[in-house]
Amino acid sequence: MRGIVVRISLAAALGMVLPAGLGVAQDFQKSYVIPAGGVIRVANVSGGVKIVGHNDSKIVVLAFKEGRDRDLLEIEDKSDADHLVLGVRYPEKHNCNANVNFEVRVPSSTNYNFDRIASVSGNVEVRNVTGQIRAESVSGDVEISDVTGLVSARTVSGNVEARISKLQGTGDMRFDSISGNVVVTAPTSLDADVEMSTVSGSLKTDFPIEVREPRYGPGRSARGRVGSGSHSLRITTVSGRVSLIRG
Repeated sequence: MRGIVVRISLAAALGMVLPAGLGVAQDFQKSYVIPAGGVIRVANVSGGVKIVGHNDSKIVVLAFKEGRDRDLLEIEDKSDADHLVLGVRYPEKHNCNANVNFEVRVPSSTNYNFDRIASVSGNVEVRNVTGQIRAESVSGDVEISDVTGLVSARTVSGNVEARISKLQGTGDMRFDSISGNVVVTAPTSLDADVEMSTVSGSLKTDFPIEVREPRYGPGRSARGRVGSGSHSLRITTVSGRVSLIRG
């Protein structure tokens, strides 16, 4: 019981879910047409979130409920013409043993604002999409791969791995973990002011920036400008290794 209470409390704090009445027991499947520049937001409590690019012109959402009390969960859909907004409603005051896994298939070449792709307890994966991406988890890994655009990703307990095929757009990028490794693969054309740090772990960079390691005490850091510094790129963890790899 304590585990689900903690998850729901964290979800409420992050604005991911509001308690509600009993839901209808069924898996969720629905198609959407969201124009380029539209917002995509998926917030889960317990379970994974996967965003995958495909060649269709529509967005297809699949949600799979699992667990003893799966019948009590409800997929919350607040989407409109320019926004895809999905979440999960849990029953109020109930020790609910259930989780949901989301899979969202989007047109891979359409530029979207992936405003928040998140889970409290579960892994988050974003692959083969275009746009501005913000992905996060509290307890789980965050993996970004083969994307075009600007990316930020964070987790509290887990690893962050991002492979950016092409930078596109303006803005900052940040990759963080408290307990886990953070590895970012950037294109050779990276143009950014870079900051990297770890309190307990190794630091590696393929780009020509200055690495600092104190003679006494923990911690490693690196800072420098690659190109003209048109972006800001931060890669940090407390306990784990940090790496900036040339793609």
